[in-house]
Amino acid sequence: MTRLAVDARRLLCPLPVIRLQDQVAQLRHGDQVIIIATDPGVKLDIPAWCRVHGHSASLLDETDGEIRFLVTVEAAPNPPKPT
Repeated sequence: MTRLAVDARRLLCPLPVIRLQDQVAQLRHGDQVIIIATDPGVKLDIPAWCRVHGHSASLLDETDGEIRFLVTVEAAPNPPKPT
């Protein structure tokens, strides 16, 4: 299992989600990403993005204006398209 960190502090929507998406695209099922952000919008955006793409997100903590999520890759980043 791989665990990476994404520093999205001082980035505004949609950049934290784009940074997360770029990392997840390179990972496999079961790998994890910790994303640290300061934009309060990530509290809605990251769980929503994970739901749409089949991953899970857990809020780790929110301290001193920094929000930390643990994202677990649950689905293939590019699932095969039906033929």
